[in-house]
Amino acid sequence: MNTHPLTMPIPEYFEEILDSVRDDTSGEVAQYISQLKNADPNPLALAMCTVDGHIYGAGDDEHEFTMQSISKPFAYALALQEHGPDNVFAAVGLEPSGEAFNELSLDGATNRPMNPMINAGAIAVNQLINGVESSVEDRVEKLRSYFSQLAGRELTIDRQLSESEIEGADRNLSIAHMLRNYDVIEDDAHDAVLSYTLQCSVKVTARDLAVMTATLAAGGIQPLTGEKLVDARVARLVLSMMASAGMYDEAGQWLATVGIPAKSGVSGGLMGVLPGQLGLATFSPRLNKQGNPVRGVEIFKRLSEDMGLHLMSAELLTQHAVRSIEKKGQTTVIQLQGAMNFSAAENFLFSITEHEFSGETVILDISRVPMFRPMGRRMIKEGLRRIRDNGFRVAIFDPDELLPDLEFSDGTECRQITSPEQMGDQVALT
Repeated sequence: MNTHPLTMPIPEYFEEILDSVRDDTSGEVAQYISQLKNADPNPLALAMCTVDGHIYGAGDDEHEFTMQSISKPFAYALALQEHGPDNVFAAVGLEPSGEAFNELSLDGATNRPMNPMINAGAIAVNQLINGVESSVEDRVEKLRSYFSQLAGRELTIDRQLSESEIEGADRNLSIAHMLRNYDVIEDDAHDAVLSYTLQCSVKVTARDLAVMTATLAAGGIQPLTGEKLVDARVARLVLSMMASAGMYDEAGQWLATVGIPAKSGVSGGLMGVLPGQLGLATFSPRLNKQGNPVRGVEIFKRLSEDMGLHLMSAELLTQHAVRSIEKKGQTTVIQLQGAMNFSAAENFLFSITEHEFSGETVILDISRVPMFRPMGRRMIKEGLRRIRDNGFRVAIFDPDELLPDLEFSDGTECRQITSPEQMGDQVALT
């Protein structure tokens, strides 16, 4: 019998997703920052981190790029941690603006920025970090250090890019002067914009962003270190703002069609969060007219549809898809439970790679599964095929015939069992 360890097929699936969008060259790199204007438009990456700390990546997932506007939710989280929601709300509102990210506008009733995801709100939030009396360098170091804790490694700042960005920062300077005029910030306008620009110049990879967003998904617990970095209420507020305003004037359409709280950046990053489940990130530099990555948006649409990730989905989800793995004689029975979306199927795959199978036969019991998402179905099939290829006979107990005529990726078929009696004396299912 072959006893090689089972492997996870998720990175292979991710590569297929990347290949499906790789030839799309529509959009263009950000034109108003000279260093980004000359950036290579071709890198493409996808990464995911579950709240349990399982990381999967594909493509250029170790390629570093600057966070740009993706830094906004994390800076907002830090401000909320430092000052409390009421003090932050006094400086920045909570309403979607429906305007471009760099619009020169404030709430007409309060003279506050509409929300922390547009530049006016992000500059105001930045000025709260480390206290209003903080120097630029101390404030930026506080942000860099906090971002590093969220990522689980030391992050650095691209000083060359920040200098390039400051040279063309007339619009952000205008926003800062407007904020000073209405007493929203106290710093000199240039210092405020410099501090915000350095915040945006922190470098990350798609894998870093997946871990950082998974921290929000886990209610503030960093999935790799186990450190509590964000209060649960703060994480909820940040995710709420990402859902309503993270994609700027595309936010409403995004929430309806993709349904994943998300945030994009003009360097090409795009991150999303499924509360209680996982963090996702892509990198692709070409942007659409709203400033969102063209290929990244398409990847998220496919992930949402195939993997059942829409926030408003009414599927019966369970935190633990594998109800039990029991060995009876020469047969091992894996019993699943709940709807099989991506997160549930990932739990199944991780469980079988950790389990030391023995005996002759493995039976997958899906009698407690009400439905399969397309990607969940594919991942379950692939996991069962890999068990078979490791030397075991496999079968599936499917009394409701949710997966009729189950065919593996190599064209072979899996034995179907629709009643416990069909297994004879091997095992009795309950």
